[in-house]
Amino acid sequence: MLPPKAILDTLASHASRLFSGDNPLPRSEIEAQLKALLQSAFGKLDLVSREEFDSQMAVLARTRARLEALEAKLAELEARQNPPAE
Repeated sequence: MLPPKAILDTLASHASRLFSGDNPLPRSEIEAQLKALLQSAFGKLDLVSREEFDSQMAVLARTRARLEALEAKLAELEARQNPPAE
């Protein structure tokens, strides 16, 4: 995996070639090449999809809710076992 700076430098170099030159490309061709270039650059980074991120956030939320429920149950059991002295 390339360091992010190297990826950005390569991306900038390729993009500058797209926008320079004697015969400019049609807009649709530039968009298609730029999209392919970005997908290639993102493929070299350690990224997750939005779907995977949302899925992991849901798992984390459920885990936190279960943990809070277990902590409340533990506090209740401890309170029953060790009643406050009067």
